[in-house]
Amino acid sequence: MLSRTADHLFWMNRYTERAENTARLLDVNYQTSLLPQSQAVALAGWQGLLSISELLPAYKQKYADITAREVMDFMVKDESNPSSILSCLSAARENARAVRGTLTTEVWETQNQTWLEVRRMVKDGEFEADPGQFFEWVKFRSHLSRGVTVGTMLMDEALHFMRLGTFLERADNTARLVDVKFHAVESDFYGTANGKDQEYDFYHWSAILRSVSGFEVYRKVYRDVIRPERVAELLILRPDMPRSLHASLNEVVGNLRMVANDASSETQRRAGKLRSELQYGRIDEILATGLHAYLTQFLDRINDLGAHISRDFLVPSPV
Repeated sequence: MLSRTADHLFWMNRYTERAENTARLLDVNYQTSLLPQSQAVALAGWQGLLSISELLPAYKQKYADITAREVMDFMVKDESNPSSILSCLSAARENARAVRGTLTTEVWETQNQTWLEVRRMVKDGEFEADPGQFFEWVKFRSHLSRGVTVGTMLMDEALHFMRLGTFLERADNTARLVDVKFHAVESDFYGTANGKDQEYDFYHWSAILRSVSGFEVYRKVYRDVIRPERVAELLILRPDMPRSLHASLNEVVGNLRMVANDASSETQRRAGKLRSELQYGRIDEILATGLHAYLTQFLDRINDLGAHISRDFLVPSPV
């Protein structure tokens, strides 16, 4: 396969997954912002969301203050922000158009229809009317895109590069989602809360679990009240949780193996090493050394892995 074709397929799925995960990040923050809380706590939540998405400097160039409405506008429909949902879906559609002949009709039409529909929804003000419903729509279209891809594409290199993009992006974004919540409430692991605080915290942990479609999964796996350390274990170490770091790395390693070439042994080694640390890791050890530091290091290694994949298989990124 031509490296330029592989590059378009890889990034088409990365951008689709990024749009979904941006919707998930915004949705969990939007839902928790509806809970009773001080203005300072609400502000910290939105600022933390910009920081963990590495968008704070770009945001401050456009807006004087951090407000929920302006953060959501910036991350949903601002086309000058390359990570906004609108920009991601546009980039996914353009990458799909560039390799139209490699895709099935169903995959292309799904990408194209998603782009046309999101433009209409933003223009008609449907996002402002009901942000929660808009975020659910973005997630649904991403689910539809993945289902159509797996259900209609030939199981060859093209599919493997598409899935590489999906799961590399998912690992990155799940780590950011966990970090933005846990870093803000790190003291909860060590402090004792009164009944009111525990009730308040339950809704926050429920929101983050629902944002990764993990609330029912948590109940099935642990059959207990929601505990922060178990939420962390579910989203980091469980290989049977579809959006966990471990499950994402399993997919990355498996798809890398299917497209391996003579130059990719170091990339495979790095992916395998990262996966093995998740496979044999323990949540108590991770929490003891610091969850924020662990996730920050994980994000650095995922970005490094993405750079190696680009070097070995795709069009080299400009310096």
